[in-house]
Amino acid sequence: MKHRSLLVAFLVSLPLFAQDGQMPQPGPEHQKLHAHAGTWDAVIESTGPDGKPSKSLGVSEMKMALGGFWLVDDFTAEFMGMQFQGHGLTGYDPVKGKYVATWVDSMSPSLLVLEGSYDKDGKVLTMSGPCTGMDGKPAQCRTVSTSVDANTMVFEMYMTGGDGTEALGMKITYTRRAAKPGAGKPASDKPPGRKG
Repeated sequence: MKHRSLLVAFLVSLPLFAQDGQMPQPGPEHQKLHAHAGTWDAVIESTGPDGKPSKSLGVSEMKMALGGFWLVDDFTAEFMGMQFQGHGLTGYDPVKGKYVATWVDSMSPSLLVLEGSYDKDGKVLTMSGPCTGMDGKPAQCRTVSTSVDANTMVFEMYMTGGDGTEALGMKITYTRRAAKPGAGKPASDKPPGRKG
């Protein structure tokens, strides 16, 4: 199984490698994601199973990894009275010409796959894809991530159910934690030997 995974990864990257004989490099679209790297305190607002508003606190550790192509998000929180863990990847697919993201967490056995684009000002990333609704049935998800400023982000997730009505399912307000005094420069996300 491991050899098969390696073969698939090689075949997927081969068209990009073959274009000019060079390994692909992160572009300006990937650089845009670098601004999100850091530790963020999160305030999660949602509607509980009982229909009442709920507010929880969490922490998101975001870092650029895998050659500078992917923003990795490790998220922890106490959500609806339970410990919650989530793991996300966001990158830019030059073949599709879109940003792509995946998300898995400890409250769902389903993999969420989204794709989308920034607005013309480069402040709002809107993504969409099929998901599982709060009722466990298939739904369509739309996420809107807004960069308010360098230290504030707002994430909203909307769900459209079988009746065609879109509703806000969750809102997360992120505030970047200040770097600790005397903290060293973060390690480079570029693989050994890469220049620039």
